[in-house]
Amino acid sequence: MASANVMEFNEANWDQEVVKSEKPVLVDFWAPWCGPCRALAPAVDRIADQYAGKVKVGKLNIDDNENIAVKYGVTSIPRLLVFKSSDQPRDQLVGAQRDEVIAKMLNRTLES
Repeated sequence: MASANVMEFNEANWDQEVVKSEKPVLVDFWAPWCGPCRALAPAVDRIADQYAGKVKVGKLNIDDNENIAVKYGVTSIPRLLVFKSSDQPRDQLVGAQRDEVIAKMLNRTLES
């Protein structure tokens, strides 16, 4: 991962890092074999740097963490979900997105 501000989420740290987080959390559901996921990665890195300290940003490999992907109905990737003090996502985007689209979604969550 290119940005030091991007965490790796998994089944072991999901509750602590995502569900119980005091800050909003952007989760990038991805897989190494997914071309659009690799295309989205630089945008996720830039967003992580831009929102450092305000939003926690991380990636979840759906191949390694199938139970979480199934729980949230992730059937197509890349998929970005935003969580805020809950195990239910507040917002989501599907497919490769531009930075400003991701930023708009995060700003809505920060303002709510």
